[in-house]
Amino acid sequence: MKIKEKTRLLDGAAIDRALGRIAHEIMEKLKSVEDIAIVGIKNRGAYLAERLAKKIGAISGKSVPVGALDITLYRDDLTEASDQPVVHATEIDFDIGDKKVILVDDVLYTGRTIRCALDALIDFGRPGMIQLAVLIDRGHRELPIRADYVGKNVPTSTKEVVEVRLAESDGKDEVVLCEKE
Repeated sequence: MKIKEKTRLLDGAAIDRALGRIAHEIMEKLKSVEDIAIVGIKNRGAYLAERLAKKIGAISGKSVPVGALDITLYRDDLTEASDQPVVHATEIDFDIGDKKVILVDDVLYTGRTIRCALDALIDFGRPGMIQLAVLIDRGHRELPIRADYVGKNVPTSTKEVVEVRLAESDGKDEVVLCEKE
């Protein structure tokens, strides 16, 4: 299957603005950073979580714990995805018990990734609250999951793919809408 780029949805500056807006929304809604923790879904969600934590820290003047969650073994399509799945380390070196955890991912689509992440996160403790922040919400939910904080809503068809490219993994920051051929 070939994928053809259709249009750029966000450039690096727009990604930065979206994360800044999400950081302000989190601060406004939760009032205090004392009991907030940010956990990103590997890989790109973890990079976005780091950036979001820095922005909240810059606004509040206080550092916010940030972690990275690998959901590979929680996936319901594990046998379809690969014969030999690659498992990455989960890096949550703080207690999430009673914390207000902001779960971060790059794209919200069917909701299945988030369901897996919720299962994985609960294995680390019992947060007081879990909220979801995503850079892109493209619709097409298969599960009753919604984001609390969204960088950009992008209506898509099922023939389209949203690619988030970040400097940490892809060498540049952009979000591109592509089409399957």
